Amino acid sequence: MTVRDVVFPPGRQALYEQNRYSPAVRAGGLLFVSGQVGSREDGSPEPELEAQVRLAFKNLNAILEAAGCTFGDVQDVTVFIVDPESRFERIWGVVQEFWGAAPHPTVTAVGVTWLYGFQFEIKVIARLPD
Repeated sequence: MTVRDVVFPPGRQALYEQNRYSPAVRAGGLLFVSGQVGSREDGSPEPELEAQVRLAFKNLNAILEAAGCTFGDVQDVTVFIVDPESRFERIWGVVQEFWGAAPHPTVTAVGVTWLYGFQFEIKVIARLPD
């Protein structure tokens, strides 16, 4: 059995171990990042929507940085949004703060009914630096 090459961001390993999943795994020149939400240090949701999205990106960027990547290395993005009809425009306004210049990564947006108390989640695949 192959041992997974797991990437942990600084200071959050206990939270991932408690919930029994890896924040990111390196494989085949790619970084597969688990869905990131706007969770505070204790794992609780940031209550305000725009702040929650910014915190999700902060958490994502910490993982990317721990692997030697930036958002510019991201090739594929999947976002999950609770009640996208009422929240999409507010969320997408914040997302653009982190997106960077074109060309942009591929994106799949999925409307969901529940995200464990969160309103937004982002999952990415990034190319690892050479």
